[in-house]
Amino acid sequence: MVVVFFGSVSMEALADLQLKRFRADPANKGKVCDVGLWAWSRHPNYFFEWLHWFAYVFLAIGTPWPVAWLSLLGPVLMLVSLYWVTGIPFVEAQAVRSRGDDYRDYQRTTSAFIPWFPKPGQRKD
Repeated sequence: MVVVFFGSVSMEALADLQLKRFRADPANKGKVCDVGLWAWSRHPNYFFEWLHWFAYVFLAIGTPWPVAWLSLLGPVLMLVSLYWVTGIPFVEAQAVRSRGDDYRDYQRTTSAFIPWFPKPGQRKD
């Protein structure tokens, strides 16, 4: 439980730091952040935010069944919110508007949520 919590919160912070550093460089103005964790996922900060909710599921292990099962609501509701409601749809639409084809290319080659190996594509490296 402790490893999941601190590991996921640390990785979320790392993703946010990488994005902040990328945006701070004037040479990257208008470009797609595809370095570090962002090369593996279009939303690594959201993924690790979601993953941290599993620490509470592990914390509920051994409790009476209603509590243990209810603990799954955190990760489920967070996934629904991030993936389909408030997180990814809004951010992706804004990124396509502001970065156009570069972001569409990033969408084709990079996992939306779960960090995974980039697909071969037209990306400029």
